Amino acid sequence: QVQLVESGGGLVQAGGSLRLSCAASGRTFSYGAMAWFRQAPGKEREFVAAIGWSDGNTGYADSVKGRFTISRDNAKNTVYLQMNSLKPEDTAVYYCALRAGSYYYTVVNEYNYWGQGTQVTVSS
Repeated sequence: QVQLVESGGGLVQAGGSLRLSCAASGRTFSYGAMAWFRQAPGKEREFVAAIGWSDGNTGYADSVKGRFTISRDNAKNTVYLQMNSLKPEDTAVYYCALRAGSYYYTVVNEYNYWGQGTQVTVSS
């Protein structure tokens, strides 16, 4: 079984930065693609960023390109999301996800394991 635990959320002013972390325990982390999704109140969960395992490729939603950076440290079983130039519309619960495959996808249904989420609130 895999457990994912997110941390690093909080309240920040527009234009500020936060770094989210997702620590994984159990099997499969070392060879699974990882992703961040987010869900705002009343909206569907949406893709934010992802990173593959075998090729290290990264992908981003258009809304966060140039502002967010995803990275992973396999030695620490951790994936990060550096969020800069935050906007009020980035406010959401952010979820870490892992899929049992090397390549990343941008859809919710492709991911097998999920964290409990961490709240990010950006004030204007």
